[in-house]
Amino acid sequence: MTLSYTSRKYAMLNRPIESDRHLARVRRYLDPRQDDHVLEIGCSRGFLLQRVREELAPSTIGIDLNPEAIASSVIDGSLVMDAESLAFEDESFDKIYSFHCIEHIPDLPRAFREMDRVLKPGGRVLLVYPAEPIRGLYVVPTAIILFGNALRAREIHLHKLWPSKIERMLTRTSLTVAATGLDLLLTPQFITVLEKSAVPARTPVTVPRRRSRTGTRAMVRQ
Repeated sequence: MTLSYTSRKYAMLNRPIESDRHLARVRRYLDPRQDDHVLEIGCSRGFLLQRVREELAPSTIGIDLNPEAIASSVIDGSLVMDAESLAFEDESFDKIYSFHCIEHIPDLPRAFREMDRVLKPGGRVLLVYPAEPIRGLYVVPTAIILFGNALRAREIHLHKLWPSKIERMLTRTSLTVAATGLDLLLTPQFITVLEKSAVPARTPVTVPRRRSRTGTRAMVRQ
């Protein structure tokens, strides 16, 4: 990430403009229970995190890479953390959500592997991300504010994403795409819901065959 991405100026650009709609999406797609352990990846200053804790799941934890965002958070208890290296135990969370964050993560497949690792079997991940026709188009104003140069928008949005591209990044996980959508309000946004298999992948079992004529044993995988 660039220095400007982890700056106070970048953090203060975050506003609760879509908190109502984002909260409705968390409720609709994840339906968290009061006792669920929920993780928000890319919580920024915590506007949505605050609403989720108050209205849906009090144990929700928020993380963000930008220490300035956490320092100026509107709610206590959010953590500075990289989505590519989550400092949580395996299967710690029932649900995960991330709004307009994954397009900023350099090694996104690695982040998905980390989400898979910390998510409980049967858990869900809600992702909302820009449906950009050209990578960086929707953050041109942000690039002007941060850099004074619209052409540097691609330093903010590192990926142009769509649901089938997300699906291809899940090959080394037990996550699958459960639902997708496109919301055209304000700016076009994709919605993708991932689900972790509730049944562990079957481990191949090696059993001995009968002895061959040479007296050695051949092995077969079931």
